[in-house]
Amino acid sequence: MSKYKRKVCKFCVDKSYLENLDYKNIELLEKFITNRGKILPRRITGTCAKHQRQLVREIKKARSICLLPYKVI
Repeated sequence: MSKYKRKVCKFCVDKSYLENLDYKNIELLEKFITNRGKILPRRITGTCAKHQRQLVREIKKARSICLLPYKVI
């Protein structure tokens, strides 16, 4: 048996998260970035590859219209 628990993608399990995945939903997107403004990787968040790509796309949209910071000093 493995001593590590496998992380499950929140977006695959609960489809309401996927409906709320939008560049205007800052509260949800802030859960997937660090306090320095960097995007958390899949191995930390537990999202699948498909939803990580969608998540990164929405974070970058929010950054481009200044809803999220690129970098915090």
